[in-house]
Amino acid sequence: MDQAEQLRNVIKLHNQNQMNTARVITVTSGKGGVGKSNVAVNLAIQLTKAGKKVLIFDADFGLANVEVMFGVAPKYNLFDVIYKGKSMKEIITPGPMGIGFISGGSGIVGLSNLYREQIMYLIRCLGELNELADFIIIDTGAGISPQVLEFVMASPEVLLITTPEPSSLTDSYSLLKVLYRNPKFTSGGTVVHVIANKVTSNEEGKQVFDKLSTVVSQFLNGSIDYLGTIPQDWQLEKSIRQQKTVSINAPNSSATKAFEVLADNLLNGTHEQIQIGWGITQLFMKFFNRMN
Repeated sequence: MDQAEQLRNVIKLHNQNQMNTARVITVTSGKGGVGKSNVAVNLAIQLTKAGKKVLIFDADFGLANVEVMFGVAPKYNLFDVIYKGKSMKEIITPGPMGIGFISGGSGIVGLSNLYREQIMYLIRCLGELNELADFIIIDTGAGISPQVLEFVMASPEVLLITTPEPSSLTDSYSLLKVLYRNPKFTSGGTVVHVIANKVTSNEEGKQVFDKLSTVVSQFLNGSIDYLGTIPQDWQLEKSIRQQKTVSINAPNSSATKAFEVLADNLLNGTHEQIQIGWGITQLFMKFFNRMN
């Protein structure tokens, strides 16, 4: 049994033994540039608005998407827990609306590089987070890597972000194929929710899901869940360029309303969809925004 598998098993055992376990959701994607970190951050904001305590674990080692969007530089990261004896509470950086986030840092190449004592210490530290949050959102790196797969396989819930682009769908399927064909993966223990991002209509979003669901069912003998859509929105694009979160920067935008619906779906187990419409007003607003 390798150390990464030990980590997965201890996490699952830890979750089973905890009465007040935080709900852990891993956000991932088959490729970069599809809005993965943006989804993680905005969902955290909407869940917080719904009265939940939320922590984000930025596991995209080497990048700093979450801290860039929050506009806060962390003083400590996971490296300080494993190698310097810091507690999880000590490395949590406060973000907007009281959302805490933990930076993975670039000093950890992969979970399999840790000694067994370090793994066990890390697991003991994870217990602290159950007392601090209702939701723990893990923002993984994009694409297929050992680190991404370990987080996905250890997580009870996964949000897979994809777009209507054929390359995004292909990469999403490739990630799922590697996941399902891994002998250590238990499909019954992980629910994969799909979010269709950058769509122009609900119909397009449903088509994206249906294409992915069909090949997963036919070739992998698996099933995935459709959580909802996020529309193309110039205010979302503007917020990203300004390194801000659209849920705070543009609370009345279509994208923000979409994140509200997605958060409600997660909380209530529903599958409601935002009404997406592209009228003349939206057309001109987008046109003038691109001129500024």
